[in-house]
Amino acid sequence: MKCHHCGSIDNKVIESRDVADSEAIRRRRECLKCNHRFTTYERLERPNLVVVKRDGTRELFSREKLLRGLQHASEKTSVTNMQLESFVAGIERELYGRGEPEISSTDIGELLMQGLSKINEVAYVRFASVYRKFRDISSFERELTKIRQTKSDENPLKKADKK
Repeated sequence: MKCHHCGSIDNKVIESRDVADSEAIRRRRECLKCNHRFTTYERLERPNLVVVKRDGTRELFSREKLLRGLQHASEKTSVTNMQLESFVAGIERELYGRGEPEISSTDIGELLMQGLSKINEVAYVRFASVYRKFRDISSFERELTKIRQTKSDENPLKKADKK
């Protein structure tokens, strides 16, 4: 692994640990030339998965693109990078577990929406606003109403209060 600070390929691994539900290994390294420390990730290389977009175009599945979108949606919230890494690992397992060479972007979006609503409501609404292409405030209100309804349905105390 090349040091991005000085370009040397001489480095040592300081620490290794499993991340993303044991789907990857995180390694802390130190350059032996300039002593700069950096992090690398090692993952199993999987067969290519093609994403079919809404307009019919196809592109290779990108874990990084998914993670970037989720990080953007969860900026300034309590969601950690480790939570997002774990969430994306679960999405990847689901997609590759289907055994299909192609997957629609709509299927991926729905999986993300389902999981993100359980992680953080603010991140969910931010992601939904882009994914569902909200055009006005009433679109936001409808989505917030769905969240409130789901929370109400899941909370047994509120059900008892209604009786």
